[in-house]
Amino acid sequence: MEKNYLETIQETADYIRAAVGEMPAIGIILGTGLGDLVNHIEITKEIAYKDIPNMPVSTVEGHSGKLIFGNLGGKYIVAMQGRFHYYEGYDMKEVTFPVRVMKNMGVETLFVSNAAGGMNKEFKVGDVMVITDHINLFPENPLRGKNYEELGPRFPAMTEAYSKAMVAMADAIAEEDNIELMHGVYVGTPGPTFETPAEYEYFRVIGGDAVGMSTVPEVIVANHAGMKVFGVSVITDLGGKDITEVPTHEEVQKAAVKAQPVMTHVIKKMLQRL
Repeated sequence: MEKNYLETIQETADYIRAAVGEMPAIGIILGTGLGDLVNHIEITKEIAYKDIPNMPVSTVEGHSGKLIFGNLGGKYIVAMQGRFHYYEGYDMKEVTFPVRVMKNMGVETLFVSNAAGGMNKEFKVGDVMVITDHINLFPENPLRGKNYEELGPRFPAMTEAYSKAMVAMADAIAEEDNIELMHGVYVGTPGPTFETPAEYEYFRVIGGDAVGMSTVPEVIVANHAGMKVFGVSVITDLGGKDITEVPTHEEVQKAAVKAQPVMTHVIKKMLQRL
């Protein structure tokens, strides 16, 4: 008999519980170039994705693929080093599977990070943007198909997909420590192509400030599961009709590295205050 989705989630969470013991209430998804946060975690346990039953394996450069448990900012956390993207060929259930497993393990608060292209004219490369909302342009919603009431409601509200209280906390930290944080709406697209100049303009016209190829599916599932979410983007390139530079994966990683200290500082301080 084929396992259903609930059993698959349970099996994976049980394996991790047996391997790790104590389970955290805070999860962090480390996106492109944000691997530096790992160096600040007092690691107690690491498990490679390939060793975890039912876990997909990341195929992208800069995404190493392991689950890390430890202490950061005085809190016990689990961090995903490497995430799964729709453009890699995974379906939406696979992309968001780790979020389901985290919830089963007891995670209630999720931090997500990514690299994004900016179309807000105020942004510059290396800026850190706190995500206040998103626009979902993926061709498939991760909640499509059978809904398991045990996981969340059939029609979840997305009115506050990103916790306003956590945004306010980040702003307070930025003000105290004289850090400039941008705010904006993140547009999620399937990728893997970078955007055309006309697409950048279109995303700006429909209300977007930055665009990327991840995050939205995980945030939808986290909201469905009743988690609180804080999201942040590093602006790694700029796009629009008047921008002539061609973005590359290398440039994106460079800009992300530049923004790492700011992100790390803010997230560590937020964890201290949670």
